[in-house]
Amino acid sequence: MVASTFDLFKIGVGPSSSHTMGPMLAAATFVGRLTESGKLDDVTRLETLLFGSLALTGKGHATDRAILLGLSGQRPENIEPDAADMLVEQIRSGSKISLNGSHEIPLHEDRDVIFDQKKRLDFHSNAMRFNAFAGDTLIETRVYYSVGGGAILDEDQIGSNNPESGLWDVPYAFCSGADLLRIAAENGISIAEIMRENERSGRSEAEISAGIRAIADAMSACIDRGVKSGGILPGGLRVKRRAPLIHARLMERQERALSDPLTILDWVNLWALAVNEENAAGGKVVTAPTNGAAGIVPSVLRFYERFAPKADAAGVETFLLTAAAIGSLFKENASISGAEVGCQGEVGVACSMAAAGLTAAWGGTASQVENAAEIGMEHNLGLTCDPVGGLVQVPCIERNAVGAVKAIEAARLSILGDGTHRVSLDEVIETMRKTGLDMSDRYKETSQGGLAVNLVEC
Repeated sequence: MVASTFDLFKIGVGPSSSHTMGPMLAAATFVGRLTESGKLDDVTRLETLLFGSLALTGKGHATDRAILLGLSGQRPENIEPDAADMLVEQIRSGSKISLNGSHEIPLHEDRDVIFDQKKRLDFHSNAMRFNAFAGDTLIETRVYYSVGGGAILDEDQIGSNNPESGLWDVPYAFCSGADLLRIAAENGISIAEIMRENERSGRSEAEISAGIRAIADAMSACIDRGVKSGGILPGGLRVKRRAPLIHARLMERQERALSDPLTILDWVNLWALAVNEENAAGGKVVTAPTNGAAGIVPSVLRFYERFAPKADAAGVETFLLTAAAIGSLFKENASISGAEVGCQGEVGVACSMAAAGLTAAWGGTASQVENAAEIGMEHNLGLTCDPVGGLVQVPCIERNAVGAVKAIEAARLSILGDGTHRVSLDEVIETMRKTGLDMSDRYKETSQGGLAVNLVEC
């Protein structure tokens, strides 16, 4: 098991897990390293160089803002969006920054935060280097990679896929969908129970349930904030937030909607749009498994909670544990980074996770869960990541709504069957990986292809 439930579902801020949360965490980790080594007080200048996708779309993803927050010692899981805005404004207006909140130095963004759009480091497109100077002397340097979902690796961890997870320290180590099905059959347990048993290696039963409840509550709160928040999204595209208007219309026509069997899908669309509009505005969201795809799992989870006849807290735990198990397979065997494999690694993976979670919460067998996950990804293969203006808005917001509906469709198809199917989840994951390798870099979160170049910005 590469990632636990709490690795895949992390509470943070928008608009991007890989371009906002990852860089913020890397910057905070670097200044923490300076503090631990006793070098922080010697620093007179700190330089950040961004490469690859971070350089090409970092402005639209607020990477520069995230770097400033991280260097100040802020971390994605703790920061409040309003407080973050005030801190960034203070740094920029004063041209100085307090590293790790304790050591103040001058900061000139045009010199100290460099978007090197001509260079891509070999390991991953989302790369950044931090250089700390004492006068003219370089006293510390470090390369970090933002590998998706808010996770980072430094240059020493390359080749080790999230080494802190401890693959061999869990009772049910799995690396494939076939492993999950075998373990479930041999032990007479569900995929959710496999994941829960593994989580018990590091947490008590109460801690697991409390952690899952916190994730579900944060997802629900994000939907509710998004439904209420209007206005224009930041970034220059002048994209209007639609969730409040859609919500008002749905409330107005409640009685008429009784005759429309597809009204439920209108609510699913609303919930997904609400989350991703909130994400695009820099609000608090849950990576699921990324910010760019953060609306799919929450909207499908709310669909379960509101419309399943026997929905309960145990079903919510089953949903999220199962979704996490599927997400961990993609993270280990392919990628959840749009900069690495395109949007199939974000919206596609989220669709697969949500489909599996919903099927499990509905009482589906392990085979039906695996089938739902396979369907969810199979029909997102080749999905490109081509954000217009480098912003997580067009086509990202609507893409989450469509992905949520696809996930529900995948779950319904799997429940109608007996779990047997021609294409396995493992085959689809490998196909997704190879498709990502074949995909041109233009379609991997660089804003150099697709809608990003064919839609005229006004």
